[in-house]
Amino acid sequence: MGIGKAVRLERIMNRETRKTIIVPMDHGVSSGPIEGIANIKEAVDKVARGGANAVVLHKGMVRAGHRGGGRDIGLIIHLSASTDLSPTRNDKVLVCTVEEAIRLGADAVSIHVNLGADQEREMLKDFGLVSKACEEWQMPLLAMVYGRGPKIENQYDPKVVAHCARVGAELGADIVKVPYTGDPETFSRVVEGCPVPVVIAGGPKMKSEREVLEMVEGAIRAGASGLSIGRNIFQAKDPTKMVVAMAKIVHEGGTAEDALQILEEVKV
Repeated sequence: MGIGKAVRLERIMNRETRKTIIVPMDHGVSSGPIEGIANIKEAVDKVARGGANAVVLHKGMVRAGHRGGGRDIGLIIHLSASTDLSPTRNDKVLVCTVEEAIRLGADAVSIHVNLGADQEREMLKDFGLVSKACEEWQMPLLAMVYGRGPKIENQYDPKVVAHCARVGAELGADIVKVPYTGDPETFSRVVEGCPVPVVIAGGPKMKSEREVLEMVEGAIRAGASGLSIGRNIFQAKDPTKMVVAMAKIVHEGGTAEDALQILEEVKV
């Protein structure tokens, strides 16, 4: 890894633990101004106060002034998009370039690839081009890789998830984001087969805080390098507290029980 990538990665990862808490807030393109991110500046401030390492935003939210005060936090600009209104929502297209992201002050960029989707070959081609540009500009690349398409019966199948993670590493990602397989044993095999840091996705809003935190604990036990969770953070009762609780697990090696206690007691 070049020095440029190494320096920038330190802005989106904890320098001591080498793990990260990323909060994606790119849902405005796919789902509109949903609860928790209608006001992006407010949403970013809440997770920054809790100690999140980075947020993922589309370029327009950066231009609209997502910051202007508050605690520092890493900025990852998302390059891919599709909407829930599309009949082919799994087919992502590039809507931003690495060069644009650099001009906007990004610390990293991210792309989304759905293996098994109708336009898989186009997304893989885009992945390769973005990876090349990231190497040229020394920009860290987060690849969100999922198994979604007609042939995918279960996107959480450990074999499918392991394949997704490996594709991310094979094509040059510096961090790979994949779904959690449901237990530490199977997820550990995903991590073992991927030579770059793996973080877990949060998926749909879960029923309870305990369920979310137990997932995070399981992933960290399996060797994950952190998380990239959106709705289960920014739609939490208190997003700031939720980040503090997750940091207890990710950066301090705590348990879900430890984190739940923080949710009940800590004032931030």
